[in-house]
Parts: sequence; C-alpha cells; structure tokens
Amino acid sequence: MRFAYWHPTPTGMPYSITPTTAAHFEGLYAAIDTVAREQRYLAFLQAPPREQSFTFYRNIVANDLCQFVALDGDEVVGWCDILPVMGDTRAHVGTLGIGLMPHARRKGIGTKLLQATIDKAWAKGLTRLELTVRVDNPAKRLYERFGFEHEGLRRNAFLIEGEYFDTHAMALLKPTTAKAG
Repeated sequence: MRFAYWHPTPTGMPYSITPTTAAHFEGLYAAIDTVAREQRYLAFLQAPPREQSFTFYRNIVANDLCQFVALDGDEVVGWCDILPVMGDTRAHVGTLGIGLMPHARRKGIGTKLLQATIDKAWAKGLTRLELTVRVDNPAKRLYERFGFEHEGLRRNAFLIEGEYFDTHAMALLKPTTAKAG
C-alpha cells in the first residue's frame, strides 16, 4: 500500500508527504539531528551515529513500516513514524515519533504527517498507538485533536542538563464498529 500526499502550505509553498525511501536518508538524518539538538522534543540530544541511523531507516523501508517524511521540494523538513513494539502480546501496538524542522512548524505539515502515518498504521493492523510528550511541548494539542488520550503523568521522565521534565503518556485506540461481547 502506497501513500503520498501533496498539499500547499498556508503560504502557498508546496510540500509533499511521502513514505521514506533511501533517497531521504541524508535529509532525514539531518532533520532528526536538528530537532534533537533543540533539547526539547526528542528523547535524545543528537541523532544517533550516521551508520546506525541508516541501518535503522533501511529496516523501516525494507519492512514497509509506518514512516513518512515531509518534503519542501527535495528538503526533508519533518518525519513521522509509528513503529511496532516488541513482544508477542504487544504486536498490536505502535509507538509514535514525529518532528519538524523549526521553519516548518505551525504550517499544518505535522497534521498531514500524523494523519498519513496513522492511516498506514491502521491499515497495517495496529490497533493501539502510544506516545510520550513533554508537558511543555505544544504538540500535545495536536495529539489531543487526533483523539489521543492522557493515560498518565511520568514525573521527572527526562533529564536535560540537570533539569527534570515531566511527560504525558498518551494513547489512541483504533476506532471500531464491533460490539464488545
């Protein structure tokens, strides 16, 4: 199943949402590193080593996992993935990760990335999506608009340069029309 979207940004500039391919690896790596170095949005403070990252991306592509990139022309300006959780009893669960370059925020790109990725996750058979978001991250409102619900507060979950930050545990369950019996 292939997903691809093209949307004009509010300023009229075109961008596209497309599944990650090998052609995106350098740009994806640069985007992840940029967002990580902001020390606000990700669980790591810089991108993992390049070859380790590329091996990780190759696995995503080879297994047709749920990852999309946002492109402004050829530039990767964001990504979103929902990756499977380990364990037989959690095979229905995916963990969400998303990030946008600073100049690509507040333009509707995150909404389109998230929608494409959720659509593919449901199509791949996942029925529960989980995420962790710092309490001071404005993306929390985006997740709530998509129906993610708060499942708990993780106190002192992140430690950055001697300062602790709490996070919200959130989850979204796949809508179903089946009645519980």
